[in-house]
Amino acid sequence: MSSAKYPTAHGYLTEITRLKYIDAAVAKKVLPKDAHRMPDIISLSAPSDITKPIQFWQLFSVLGQDRIVGIVRNFYERVFDDEDWFRSVFARVGAADHHVATQAGLWLDVMGAGPAYHGGEFRLNFHHTHNAMQLMNEKGAQRWASLMVEALDASANLMTEDKRVRPSLNTFLTHFFGKYAEDFKFENRETFGATNPPFKRKINFLNMTEAAIEALPEDELKDALTERGVNVEIYPDKRALVNKALSL
Repeated sequence: MSSAKYPTAHGYLTEITRLKYIDAAVAKKVLPKDAHRMPDIISLSAPSDITKPIQFWQLFSVLGQDRIVGIVRNFYERVFDDEDWFRSVFARVGAADHHVATQAGLWLDVMGAGPAYHGGEFRLNFHHTHNAMQLMNEKGAQRWASLMVEALDASANLMTEDKRVRPSLNTFLTHFFGKYAEDFKFENRETFGATNPPFKRKINFLNMTEAAIEALPEDELKDALTERGVNVEIYPDKRALVNKALSL
């Protein structure tokens, strides 16, 4: 089941961005090891179960184009009203409407709206190494992030009543900022707010074979047992945990 309201499609960047994010999130234990095979995670449509986070490539399915463009427009209104050292870098490339169109195209492309950012990774990398290079440092990152947080806060009315939207947007921005900090060798000190919590799947031991239970990561096994009122501290190892799960 999904809570999608808008039809989705892969863009030029959707799949590669999803792959890279999932790999990073698995390493950080935000997503399970088999996340690449889990429909609720890899789908472009947001899950209807509100206990499951919205992955950022699912955002178009709940927001649609107008809301996403509205958030981006709010940001660039702030950019073009900012100090000259920051604003001028954008102004040399084009007017505010130009930046709204290109940035919104990137967001829509990644977030499941279909092909909207022609040129994909090559275009994105070219933009940052040529047009925006002057701001690809800690000072520029700090100002960009500060204005984006202001824009996100001011755009709460565009995020629907789904409380999962803002953390998903924060996750999207945090992921890309981490990439830029690594690519351009600056320290990433910026935060956008709470990001997606670790993904927790509902585990029903009754529907699982012994092999399937044994294959669960130990932390997931412990969480599932704890949710059933089991004191996992009294079980000395994973084998004991598996045996307890089999007895339920």
